[in-house]
Amino acid sequence: MNAFHRKRIIPVLLLHKDGLVKSKKFRDYTYVGDPINAVRIFNEKEVDEIIILDIDASKKGYEPRYDMIADITGEAFMPLAYGGGITHISQAEKLFFNGVEKVVINTALLTPEGRSLIQALSSQYGTQSVVASIDVRYNIWGKPSVYSHADVKVRHSDPLDWAKKTEEMGAGELFLNIVDRDGTYKGYDLPLLKKISESVDIPVIICGGASDVSDFEKAEQHGASAMAAGSMFVFRRPHNAVLISYVQ
Repeated sequence: MNAFHRKRIIPVLLLHKDGLVKSKKFRDYTYVGDPINAVRIFNEKEVDEIIILDIDASKKGYEPRYDMIADITGEAFMPLAYGGGITHISQAEKLFFNGVEKVVINTALLTPEGRSLIQALSSQYGTQSVVASIDVRYNIWGKPSVYSHADVKVRHSDPLDWAKKTEEMGAGELFLNIVDRDGTYKGYDLPLLKKISESVDIPVIICGGASDVSDFEKAEQHGASAMAAGSMFVFRRPHNAVLISYVQ
């Protein structure tokens, strides 16, 4: 890849059972390897940071898998954010103890207890350690709506409104993931990114649809503080052979 002097660029790894997968539009999972091996390769490539999301935890109602996470952080030379199954501050405390730098909260935010969880985390560990994650899906009329992969009832469906509320709760960073662009290589949702980044004062990480370095440049121009990607860093096109890479 061509050199790109930019803000943070973050690989996103999805934990499913004991391995890593990559999704397309939050379904159609493809196995891409062992998490420890992937982290070791990203160490060699000197990535800025990594986000690891356990996509089963909230859906199936189990806690973070602390032993696995400790094994992963033990290998990681870069800052690591983790999301999946976090519903109580005690769970976040164990994650921080095991080497996680930031916790990513998604499903719990959609529950009545979400506000108190974010407030408690921000108060005890600082806003810089708390990332609010918002998944967005477009309906049949082309309107963006907050989406829950765990089938939790969404109380605030407007992404712009929800982004503002998560900031008010105390989140220090926003992870904006566009379901319809996940794994498609169609580029980031720049119009929505611009609206949300201009409506909040916290950094916004955009995810979903990255194809090449030009997408990172465009996202930065539209207000992204960091750019995240999955398929771009674990597949080699055109046949999507598994090959871990990074921006050099």
